[in-house]
Amino acid sequence: MVTASDRARELATAAAQAAADKKAQDIVIIDVADQLVITDAFLLASAPNERQVTAIVDAIEEALASLPEKAKPVRREGERAGRWVLLDYVDLVVHVQHTEEREFYALDRLWKDCPTIPFVDRDLVEAEAGIAE
Repeated sequence: MVTASDRARELATAAAQAAADKKAQDIVIIDVADQLVITDAFLLASAPNERQVTAIVDAIEEALASLPEKAKPVRREGERAGRWVLLDYVDLVVHVQHTEEREFYALDRLWKDCPTIPFVDRDLVEAEAGIAE
């Protein structure tokens, strides 16, 4: 079985945290390396309105561009409508969707047989740590 590269995992977790920081919903990282030759992982995230979709996409681009080994998308699609924006980083493909598009296209179901890569929002970890103290 082929699994996502370390680079894909690094990009995916950095992108997921950037999305979480902008209050993205239902953040999922799917390891598609065994199924696709064009990429190792998909990051799915959603938001209830177009402006938030755009803000999440901008935050992801900024976060990945500021990594020690900078990453810039080779392709960016869908930003005008703000309903479904795709960022292609080769190792990682980011899908930020309006909540309605996420439900309609159901990429989660389409790729349900693929393993997921765990992601935990650091703010939730810090909040839980604060409660435990």
